[in-house]
Amino acid sequence: MHATDTDILAAAETWRRDGRDVALATVIETWGSAPRPVGSHLVIDGGGNFLGSVSGGCVEGEVITEGLDVIADGRSRILEFGVADETAWRAGLSCGGRIRVFLERVA
Repeated sequence: MHATDTDILAAAETWRRDGRDVALATVIETWGSAPRPVGSHLVIDGGGNFLGSVSGGCVEGEVITEGLDVIADGRSRILEFGVADETAWRAGLSCGGRIRVFLERVA
């Protein structure tokens, strides 16, 4: 069962309140076939725990790894995954679409 956006954002707020370092990933753009719609969220804490989904498969793993980097360096970033990109197969987005994901540290 997928967590709702409300669950994911509530978890981010609770994790911050509990003193955890947190990053939030949000799908900001899609083209063609994409597993999750614009506005989908994934929240990551400094221990690598996560809730939600921005794509599925290996893309999630890449987003979680980048999320840990955002937590460490505090710099937001935009990630792009697509079938034309060599990362499509490595990161598991072989569905023919592309997605852009915004990653930010939650203060």
